[in-house]
Amino acid sequence: MIKKTLFYSNLEPYLKCKDYTVSDENYELMFNKEYEMLVTIPVPENLSNYYKSEDYISHTDSKKTGFDKIYQIVKNITLKRKLRLINECLLHQNSISRPEKNILDIGAGTGDFLKVCKANLWNVFGTEPDMEARNTAAKKGVILHKDVSYFTDKKFEIITLWHVLEHVENLDEYISTLEKLLSKNGTLIIAVPNYKSYDANYYSKFWAAFDVPRHLWHFSETSISKLFALVNLKVEKTLPMKFDAYYVSLLSEKYKYGSMKPISALYRGFVSNIKAIKSKQYSSLIYVLKKS
Repeated sequence: MIKKTLFYSNLEPYLKCKDYTVSDENYELMFNKEYEMLVTIPVPENLSNYYKSEDYISHTDSKKTGFDKIYQIVKNITLKRKLRLINECLLHQNSISRPEKNILDIGAGTGDFLKVCKANLWNVFGTEPDMEARNTAAKKGVILHKDVSYFTDKKFEIITLWHVLEHVENLDEYISTLEKLLSKNGTLIIAVPNYKSYDANYYSKFWAAFDVPRHLWHFSETSISKLFALVNLKVEKTLPMKFDAYYVSLLSEKYKYGSMKPISALYRGFVSNIKAIKSKQYSSLIYVLKKS
């Protein structure tokens, strides 16, 4: 059950939108001015039921449709980029201390990222609440646990959350837990959608990355900085996830028009990335954080 913390205080109406994946229910996004983030209202009590859909692609390795195949191809490209990023972070740590190659991937899905890390001699650990996804990961040699409570006595040099933070129910408690799991010179890497991007503004209530009610929080650069400052974690750099503009635009076209319009989606994704060169407001952003 989600706790009504300070993030639910002084909220202003921002946008009404709909769950296009499971329920067709309507939700409201409320603006928290202090943290410059959006909050999904209401939160269903049976939230886990809203992940039970074949369209929820991160829990499967499906290649049934053309869209599935494109997703898997892009995923393989991004896996290499993610590996490069964590290797760079470890190299930086190595100039300070002698870090172990321990990585915790939270919300690891079907384990593909940790499989790549393991092949590159990382000691891999992960969590994933979905049982079927955990079983799929196990077949790849990646053992995942249901949640982070399994790791309370361990520290990690790298902790990653690839499009996970927007899903966590008790945000303040979770952020505190992440800080405790991180080693002294460790690095926290968080990727989340950016509601200030061009594609978010263009598609508005149809923007697929709102993904209510599964996405409980919707972050800006300001909100990530302020939230993690509460536990003395500082954003060291911010990186774009350029493929997300195309992927999200494809789904947004489907929600808006009833079918995917690839040419229009590719154009909107391209425009979003071009505009973000100057504004830095990419469809999704990666935040690299360290203890301050």
